[in-house]
Amino acid sequence: MFGKSRWWIVFASMMALTCGAGAVNILAFGVFLKPITEDLGVTRGELGRIMGVTTWLSVIATPILGVLLDRFGARRVLLFGAPLFAFVTMAQSMLTGSIFVIVVLFALKGAFSAGISPTSIGFAVAQWFDRQRGIALGVAMSGVGLGTFIMPQAVAYMIGAAGWRSAYLGLGALMLILSTIPVFLFMRAPTEVERDAHDDIPSGEKTGAAFGDALRNWRFWALAACFVVGIIGINGALTQVVVILADRGVPLQAASTVLAFSGLASIAGRIGSGWLTDRIFGPWVISGFFLICILGLFLIDCGWPEPAPFIGAMLVGAALGCEIDMQTFLASRYFGLKNLGKIGGLMFGAVAGATGLGGAISGEVYDHYHSYTPAFIAYGIALLLACLIFQFLGPYPFPARSYGAPLAETTK
Repeated sequence: MFGKSRWWIVFASMMALTCGAGAVNILAFGVFLKPITEDLGVTRGELGRIMGVTTWLSVIATPILGVLLDRFGARRVLLFGAPLFAFVTMAQSMLTGSIFVIVVLFALKGAFSAGISPTSIGFAVAQWFDRQRGIALGVAMSGVGLGTFIMPQAVAYMIGAAGWRSAYLGLGALMLILSTIPVFLFMRAPTEVERDAHDDIPSGEKTGAAFGDALRNWRFWALAACFVVGIIGINGALTQVVVILADRGVPLQAASTVLAFSGLASIAGRIGSGWLTDRIFGPWVISGFFLICILGLFLIDCGWPEPAPFIGAMLVGAALGCEIDMQTFLASRYFGLKNLGKIGGLMFGAVAGATGLGGAISGEVYDHYHSYTPAFIAYGIALLLACLIFQFLGPYPFPARSYGAPLAETTK
């Protein structure tokens, strides 16, 4: 019976991530943008620049989150962070035309959004799974894709029914239901009895690299650089795919549908890459998905008619799903669980900071060359270099116990 019960932790993690920063701070914000600017008299550019404050505060807060995870555990951090994020979201209903008020509320939202992030969820799941860590992370992280699908539609409905202020209150309430309640009911750390009874739960005596040693290890910086390159290339394509298709005469609704399906593909990428990493060497898996991304970039940019750009967007979306999962998985295998919160938090903070760079680079390249091709070629070359770097990472210092030495014997 217990072998099944630990999957409730995965379920709680997945539900929490439906209310994460990506779905709430970015995609739902896009739905709020028009009614807020029309009502308050601020411009879209002003609100967009303020939104940048939200993103960077989330980036700064993520390494701090990692310290808290290592010290207090995932349950306490999530039970503190999830309600705060929901309440700050509700507070957005009190926005006024004052730039100061807008900045303060968006800044608070950015800082508290770090609590529900792939860092905290990856930390929670890794404590429960060893051999099946890949698939468990994949299922948990699929909550990001579910949130991408659910939140914008829910917000649009609430705005249409009751206005944007009530929609913020409703969104916060929905976040409490979807994230806080499952975390409260199911999220916990395994007991020693459970560790002894199940051979796929990591040892309670956590092993792993010291935080300082990880920062001095070239593999940490190699992984961070490769994932930063990946997110720039992936977002550089996905943020422009709608306008690329619109420029070719594709109706806006149809172009938007292509982007929506790329979100569904990211769920498949998460679960598929998780299943594979439990069976195949992780750097080979991420390299395969990066190569798939390169093919997707070509299909989007080549100018071929449908279904080429549709397939391309799906392939890039699948790579996005793999990218998110593999950060925690590879960090845990190369640096262990002892300081996974701090190590994974710093790595994810670097990637989060690069999230908006792809779209900005693609836009600047288009303005200069009147084509996205130079940017897409650069993304492809960078992804190929990342694939090459992955091949030099070497064997896992902290492998699953079934595939190598017991964790208690692994000290490096």
